[in-house]
Amino acid sequence: MYLDFIKIEHTLFALPFAYAGAFLAAKGLIDLGLAFLILTAFTGLRTAAMTFNRIIDREIDAKNPRTAMRHLPAGLISLREAYAIAALSLAIYFVSAALINSTAFMLSPIPAITAYVYPYLKRFTCLCHYVLGLNLAFAPLGGWIAVTNSIDVFGSELVPTLLGIAVMFWVAGFDMIYGLQDVEFDRKHNLHSVGAHFGVKAALWVSRLNHIVFFSLTALALHIHKAQLAKLFLPVIAILLFYEHFIVRDGYDEAKIQVAFFYVNAIVSSTLLAAIFAEAIFGKLL
Repeated sequence: MYLDFIKIEHTLFALPFAYAGAFLAAKGLIDLGLAFLILTAFTGLRTAAMTFNRIIDREIDAKNPRTAMRHLPAGLISLREAYAIAALSLAIYFVSAALINSTAFMLSPIPAITAYVYPYLKRFTCLCHYVLGLNLAFAPLGGWIAVTNSIDVFGSELVPTLLGIAVMFWVAGFDMIYGLQDVEFDRKHNLHSVGAHFGVKAALWVSRLNHIVFFSLTALALHIHKAQLAKLFLPVIAILLFYEHFIVRDGYDEAKIQVAFFYVNAIVSSTLLAAIFAEAIFGKLL
């Protein structure tokens, strides 16, 4: 029940980017201890972020037929339990950050704050998609900092920064697709999304542009890092992104939106991690 409440499977979206940032910083593999701490830190923060979202949106979720059976509005989990999950998750996150290094701990409040702020923004602006993207953009930056113990993510290579910005546009793009399920509800209740503001077709086009930016910045980051082997995986990512947009080209098919939102994007991030993992192991052989 609790794992379903926090949608633990959604960890697949951005955890690969945290490891990607770490492998790129190390220019190779990282030790198992650090790999475990990255896992606990990321999972702790993502769990807290999802719980914040569920708590803050519980009244909206109760009004929406699509979300009315979520755990809080349906009474499957109490509000007290939800707060306990959020507190425990944040504790795991902050302790993990402290054990990683001093820089990670010093910066750890920033992603926690943006994760808390994000659910409120849909009440005010359709730029909320990009703030959700920012939340996940911290993943490659965090992985890089975990290895380097430095805030110099704007150094000569710019690799973690480019990858972080790429992730922001990637997430914003697929969140616009996900939001198409609630276009009419959002308009009725004065909630904000690109689809609700500008229509389904416009949202699909903006989403496509976002994913073009994601692909371009990812390719640029790998090029700057001279990750020749990793770049061989880019056509696979391009095909996956094309497929994602092809299956949702008509907009309102909820089943296809779910496939595009979860399954395809989980494969996109896993493919990029596989590319960088292969680079870490075999890249020096090229």
